[in-house]
Amino acid sequence: MAKAAEGECAAMIAGHFGFAAMVKGREPATPLWTLMLATVWLDIVFIPLYMMGIETIHSAPGARLGYGTGTIYADYTHSLVGAVVLSILLGAAGGLFWGRRSAIVIGLVSFSHWMLDLVVHRGDMPILPANYGNLPRLGFGLWRYPAVSAALELVLVLLGAWMYWLAARTATAQANRGRRLAVLIACLIAASGIWVLGLDLES
Repeated sequence: MAKAAEGECAAMIAGHFGFAAMVKGREPATPLWTLMLATVWLDIVFIPLYMMGIETIHSAPGARLGYGTGTIYADYTHSLVGAVVLSILLGAAGGLFWGRRSAIVIGLVSFSHWMLDLVVHRGDMPILPANYGNLPRLGFGLWRYPAVSAALELVLVLLGAWMYWLAARTATAQANRGRRLAVLIACLIAASGIWVLGLDLES
């Protein structure tokens, strides 16, 4: 179980970070680190619940350990209602520091985690916390096709780095400074995302 968790908790992280970089390209007032935190907020809350055995990860039947092979029973953090509540709480906290617009942006970026997970998860995401009412679990199961899933993550990473660079280029041109730093950060976003994705694929 521990070995499965190492691989599965990391899966899709690169894609989430890539999406956060895309948003930063359109929302310069919200700090990049805040968007990066928001995009994995559900997983941050998941970790202590996993350690306590409240939320669990199991290998999919017949699947070998590795990228996208887990069935994740995160019945609180990754339930639809739970994700909405956690995203509202994080957005409200962000609004105390960066204002109403950033609060909305942070909340939506946090909820984007659930939306992206919906695409890849294997029908393990409940609607209500603790799967109350035993309603159908959600998930389109793209992880069944690792090459396609990995390609989607790579596109998100590269698109995020590119959109960040475009926005930073405009800002640095107006300020007439910081151009090299903007290029460096964009390159770091791309390189880090590719590195994380590579680690996932090797798990």
